[in-house]
Amino acid sequence: MDPPAEHDLAGSTAQRVRGVLAIPAFRRLWGVTAITAVAEWQSLLALSALATQLTSGYQAQSFALGGVVATKLLPAMLLGPLAGALADKLDRRHVMVVCDVLRAGLFLSIPLVGQLAWLFAATFLIEICALFWIPAKDASIPNLLRRPDQVETANQLSLIMTYGLAVLVASGVFSALSKLGPVLRQAGLIHSAEGSAYLALSINGFAYAFCALVVGTRIPEISGRAVSMRDAQPGLLTMLRDGVMFVRGTPLVRGLVTGILGAFAAGGAVIACAKLYSTSLGGGDAAYGLLFASLFVGLGLGMAVAPLAARRIRHRGLFGLAIVAAGLALIAVALAPHLIAALAAVILVGCAGGVAFLTGLTIIGAQVADEMRGRTIAFVQSLVRLDLLASMALVPFAVGLVQQRTLTLFSERVTIDGTRPVLLCAGLLASAVGLVAYRQMDDRADGSLLADLRSA
Repeated sequence: MDPPAEHDLAGSTAQRVRGVLAIPAFRRLWGVTAITAVAEWQSLLALSALATQLTSGYQAQSFALGGVVATKLLPAMLLGPLAGALADKLDRRHVMVVCDVLRAGLFLSIPLVGQLAWLFAATFLIEICALFWIPAKDASIPNLLRRPDQVETANQLSLIMTYGLAVLVASGVFSALSKLGPVLRQAGLIHSAEGSAYLALSINGFAYAFCALVVGTRIPEISGRAVSMRDAQPGLLTMLRDGVMFVRGTPLVRGLVTGILGAFAAGGAVIACAKLYSTSLGGGDAAYGLLFASLFVGLGLGMAVAPLAARRIRHRGLFGLAIVAAGLALIAVALAPHLIAALAAVILVGCAGGVAFLTGLTIIGAQVADEMRGRTIAFVQSLVRLDLLASMALVPFAVGLVQQRTLTLFSERVTIDGTRPVLLCAGLLASAVGLVAYRQMDDRADGSLLADLRSA
């Protein structure tokens, strides 16, 4: 693309963004989306930190961490289609206000009760509320816009906020609260080691209450319900069955799915191990927040770098190479001796995952037939959720089973944290899966991995 064309494209993008944000109702809803996205990511950090603080013993902390992650992901797997269908029958503004009020109360109740069992129960109920809130919010966006062609820009703004800026803000706020914890205890503002996590959850509660007030009083345009019932969505098992049949007969998609499973399993392992891994590096909750943010910073960098790499390597080869790179970077994470090296390695894991994610979507858009593209994307998305659920829930349990080991090396006693061998195995597995995906997707008779690496 020549420089004038690039300038016109940038100008056009900026004009589209300004045009959408100039709509008062959408601007307010986007602000609400930003607040709830920050609260959602901060809740993952605070709840996982609190679960380990309310338990004692390395194995118990590992199991508690896996339980939090599984509790957050399980409602979407079980009740997602049902919640979406019910949300269509109800007034959207009422749904959003009620869900925000309920989430506010549930978040504020966790510090008041202070028990691990209620933490799990409240987390499950909070996620059920999110299942109703999200489709109501998404369905209301087209009604707030002036033209149908603004929907894509509006959705892009929501995605950038939810999976970009919100992650960084939530990680920064949680790290700052964790650092300030000792100071706040000395000042008498909090009274226990769990005080920083309780404070973060309380901030979430007030944030959701504020969002309920804004939606209820400042965005009346959201009110409404679906004019006609949307087509019945296939269940998860039906979608997986149809997807497996298509994947088995298509080598390209089979390699793509194999690679995606490896990439998201590696990313899920990093997220699931981050709390205990940060402790092994001598850090605390602040280091946990930094590791969490680093993964998503790398993800964004990878999506930015992917188009440049695709100029030198075919998409089919680039996808497999990115998975292999993610696995090798995860091995570096397992061997990192201190926090700075760990942060750099985690950024590399995210970067490789970002390249693989964007490249995979490009392959689906360009290589899969139009009549199969929608169900292929839906199948991949469902598989990604299952993969993340399995990885983020099972990895902490594996860490708990491995536990800490003390070895004698060169007459020195060395303590090996349980996260290190688990991350090492996950890195080796991801690299192997990447190689398998590369071979399945490469349709060249003389395809060479080393040649593609030299091109890169």
